[in-house]
Amino acid sequence: MNWKALDFEQLTAREIYLILRARSAVFVVEQSHVHLDADGRDESGVHVFATEDMTRPMPVLAYARIHEGDAEDPEVVVDKILTSPLRRGDGTAEALIERVIAVAAERWPGRGVRLSAPVSLRAFYEAFGFRKTEGPFLEHGMPYIGLTRKSRQARDLAGLTKAQPGAFTDTNELL
Repeated sequence: MNWKALDFEQLTAREIYLILRARSAVFVVEQSHVHLDADGRDESGVHVFATEDMTRPMPVLAYARIHEGDAEDPEVVVDKILTSPLRRGDGTAEALIERVIAVAAERWPGRGVRLSAPVSLRAFYEAFGFRKTEGPFLEHGMPYIGLTRKSRQARDLAGLTKAQPGAFTDTNELL
């Protein structure tokens, strides 16, 4: 598997196409979320993804988009999270979230990370230090919750240590 974390301008035309194809296959076709996937936010995001054999029609195995927070809402926002149906249950999803956390910490140190996820995935994200902060609410007709992972500094202040499940003290421990 080949992992990348690229700004929009760094993506090749083929990579953009394959990312949009993977997102459409999962969100629009598989999950029946009829929506405009190319939502105008790709150009300002960091695209974290894994590929394998770029000659195949669907080589994107995992993907997430990350956005920097702002002065009003400083948390880093992760969305468009997906794993190819061929790679579910084999550790690829876990590797994706580890990389997302590492990229967010590298690019925007000291900021928390926020995402929305189906209620059924709460325990998965909690294993990475995320905690429920809102919801449940309906998104695309399914119950979702908002989850936030505090920054390293905030976790240190709260007295969390590496010995506690899901509490990492250094992003290098994730890779």
